[in-house]
Amino acid sequence: MPRIIKNRCIVEDHWQVLTLADGETPETITLPAAPVLLPLAVWRARRDEIIARDQPLGVWLDSDEGPEALAGDIDRFAVIGVNFPKFTDGRSYSSARLLRERYGYGGEIRALGDVLQDQLFYMQRCGIDAYALRADKDIEKALAGLSVFSEAYQAAVDRPQPLFQRRAAQASA
Repeated sequence: MPRIIKNRCIVEDHWQVLTLADGETPETITLPAAPVLLPLAVWRARRDEIIARDQPLGVWLDSDEGPEALAGDIDRFAVIGVNFPKFTDGRSYSSARLLRERYGYGGEIRALGDVLQDQLFYMQRCGIDAYALRADKDIEKALAGLSVFSEAYQAAVDRPQPLFQRRAAQASA
């Protein structure tokens, strides 16, 4: 079974990531009986059928798809994946942050695709809490990427107060 990093631990991944193969459409793709992360297009095309399956729900957004597409159903999903199709495409950082801050999503946000150790600390800052690393990467070494920096100056999803405010609060305590 594949493994992922989730909440700073290495765990087995029980979710299958579904993708559309050549010739498949959202309407014709076979849905497995196991927990599955569906492409947004499949969710949109077969929403009622998927809800009726009585399985944990998961969906993933490609880097060119925004989280506003899920706004009315956000609380239905146990997992929302954000795809990084290549290392240099950072649009999914914004999607993760919007899911947490604008839409109040409290479930698992999982980084998918070209996920590398160098990105994990910054993904965490944007609200991503699970990471499906690229298959050719060492997951144990990558876990260390979440602890590269001991402090961050700017406010972010993982620490809403900037460093100067945290220091001022400590000084006045």
